[in-house]
Amino acid sequence: MEKKNELGGLLDILPPVDFCCSYGSSLLPNNNDKGSMVDYMIGVSDPLQWHNQNLKMNRNHYASWMMQFGGPKVITGVAESIGVGVHFNPYVTWEDRMVKYGVIRMHNLVQDLLNWESFYLSGRLQKPVHILADSIDIENLNLNNLRAATSTALLLLPSEFSEEDLYAKICSLSYMGDLRMFFAEDKNKVKRIVQGQFDLFQKSYKPFIDEYAAKDLLRFSSSSDPKVQIAQDCALPATRSLVSSLPSSVRSGMGMRLGDEVKVSESGRVIREVVIGSREETVECLRKVLRRKVMVSSARQAFAGLLSAGAVNSAQYLTRKMGKALKSWM
Repeated sequence: MEKKNELGGLLDILPPVDFCCSYGSSLLPNNNDKGSMVDYMIGVSDPLQWHNQNLKMNRNHYASWMMQFGGPKVITGVAESIGVGVHFNPYVTWEDRMVKYGVIRMHNLVQDLLNWESFYLSGRLQKPVHILADSIDIENLNLNNLRAATSTALLLLPSEFSEEDLYAKICSLSYMGDLRMFFAEDKNKVKRIVQGQFDLFQKSYKPFIDEYAAKDLLRFSSSSDPKVQIAQDCALPATRSLVSSLPSSVRSGMGMRLGDEVKVSESGRVIREVVIGSREETVECLRKVLRRKVMVSSARQAFAGLLSAGAVNSAQYLTRKMGKALKSWM
């Protein structure tokens, strides 16, 4: 609670928001870099109106060229037409901190959590975050996102794995195909995130592990290994069950590759199910769908970020990222 109160102070200098969370490596207990930038994600009902207000309060947060060529309209247009709906203001000085905050339309945030439309915000909210404002109960809505992440990770894992393996796989989902991972990210990033916040991952995902165990999809080993060992059912019925709980955009992408069939549920609702011939083929298809989704989103957002942050901030940000990546490889 003390941490949330400390981080939530940023909201005092911004226009009202519907949702806000802080995330990123600066929050990790094992992060000793006191100069790390603190990341925020902000949801608002009308980004155009919000940026208009924020420009009156914090004009220095924005790149100067955006002020000269349209202001709020350009800011929102770049975010939603070129990027994945998020406008980031990086290198904002607040008190004794350096922060970066992204602003997104609440409708787009909700759709991404439910359907993984871009898999950009949903990927971030699959990892532990500090929720600082939540007027429409995004935290509860995010449970759908966490359950889908659990199903996806299980499909990508072997028949036996540890609890830490599960969280590492979940954490890595939003980095599959991310262009930054090839040259500008710490190669140990996933490991550091999971080990630094293991208890928070467990708090978020243990209910789904227990739920799937109750459905006989998972079973716990009696091994004396200090890590909890888990075995999963890899038969086709279990695979179909996991695929059926994936977000609609992922199932649609898989259906285009593997084929789908129309069925009528007990309630009379017409549903389309992915045709599953083998687990191996299904897993490989899922991997390709996710990789492409992340690659497209990361490329769009990277280009939008270069435009919205300005040349100096973009170069500074990329230099810091590449510096971290280089250190991780040495």
